[in-house]
Amino acid sequence: MDQDRIVAEAATIDGDLAARVGFLLELDRLKTVLRRSRLVDGSRLENTAEHSWHLAMFAVVLAPYAPEGADVPRAIEMLLVHDIVEIDAGDTYIYDQAGAADKEERENVAARRLFGLLPDGEGDRLEELWREYEARETPTARFAYGIDRLQPSLLNAASGGVSWLEHGIRHSQPVAINQPIVETSPLLWDLARRLFDVAADEGLLIDDRASDR
Repeated sequence: MDQDRIVAEAATIDGDLAARVGFLLELDRLKTVLRRSRLVDGSRLENTAEHSWHLAMFAVVLAPYAPEGADVPRAIEMLLVHDIVEIDAGDTYIYDQAGAADKEERENVAARRLFGLLPDGEGDRLEELWREYEARETPTARFAYGIDRLQPSLLNAASGGVSWLEHGIRHSQPVAINQPIVETSPLLWDLARRLFDVAADEGLLIDDRASDR
């Protein structure tokens, strides 16, 4: 029985149920989108569905470090939604400047299709969460985005810097890219900076700190 058949069976019961089931089955494709970060044990690449779940747990556990005014439950929803567009648009590596050129266009097209699968304005609500995350204008979005930057930094450090080494990443690059963590929590930023420094000391990042000064 394929996905279309399941949706068709649900439609015989309720049209809205069919749309919601179709969307949920479509989300399964997020498990096939591979990121560049490896699992902590270094055995394989993380997929985007795993990443989204892990970020939601980060928000739960790191709630005491959320900036003033952040709505943590909304941030959890935001983090579960924020990478759904990668089903169509794919994952754009944070250091891929060429891929970043059309990232916004690709993701906007993906958002219209994917969130449009849901009925009764539910897709509009999820798309609003996604756009709030992308704009990073609210304390909630800044909390979510900072966590999204911290998590791969922790994975890369814990897995022995395999991804950093594979892509020839210099110390100055994660320092620059991850600055938004400061807006989440200065303490979390202190942790990230220490990890980048230790990684450079241990040869997991190309040490260009002389040019940083």
